[in-house]
Amino acid sequence: MKPGPELPAVNRVTRHAVLGDLEPLREVTIWFEDRAVKAREGEPILSALIASGVGILRYTKNGSPRRMFCGIGRCTDCVMSVDGVPGVRTCVTAVRDGMRVERQEGVGRWAGEDGRDGA
Repeated sequence: MKPGPELPAVNRVTRHAVLGDLEPLREVTIWFEDRAVKAREGEPILSALIASGVGILRYTKNGSPRRMFCGIGRCTDCVMSVDGVPGVRTCVTAVRDGMRVERQEGVGRWAGEDGRDGA
């Protein structure tokens, strides 16, 4: 599959109301559905995606879109497939250079699954 265009980081916070100017962090690239996303090393996957304009994170088994809800790892609205592993809570999982992130539908599928339930 041919990679899509890079998603630009449009919503980056550079100054915190209490902490002041934030130190620049090393920039890494993650891949969201075959599009490059620039991220700050160590930030949550969810932060990098939101900064790049991604709003819908997953779809329920009924097809309803889900966005960020709690942002602290307690709900499951931010779960996505990361490097072929479904159900990763992206709000508390740090980016790693080169990781592959995809929206998931329902409970998701492990990389290489053919969709049959084995019954």
